[in-house]
Amino acid sequence: MTIVVAYADTPPGHAAVTAAVTESREGETVVIVPAVRGERVLEMAELEARWPEVAGRVEVERGDLGDPSDTVIQVSQRLDARLIILGLRARTPVGKLVFGSTAQRILLDATCPVLAVKPAVVAS
Repeated sequence: MTIVVAYADTPPGHAAVTAAVTESREGETVVIVPAVRGERVLEMAELEARWPEVAGRVEVERGDLGDPSDTVIQVSQRLDARLIILGLRARTPVGKLVFGSTAQRILLDATCPVLAVKPAVVAS
């Protein structure tokens, strides 16, 4: 089986990969799918250096669809994913109205379970 991670190079995206490390079963593939249009995706060596627990079983999939949420859904369906994991971030109601919500679309359109995580709060 496979876990698909809707990834952005942000604290919520990092929390999603960390959750995938925790949730993945031995030998299970973790597939990183960029969830922000035009954003650079970490190279494989960088991914494996940050999350060595998934070294050798992490892949990156880039879709050809314009909408990142459609790409995440398409990849998860094609791979018959067991789980989609995404990071959540706070957004104002106006920001959500203007830019939409990738997380909301994934939650509503996914055909497998979705785990939404928040980054850990660092005490100052």
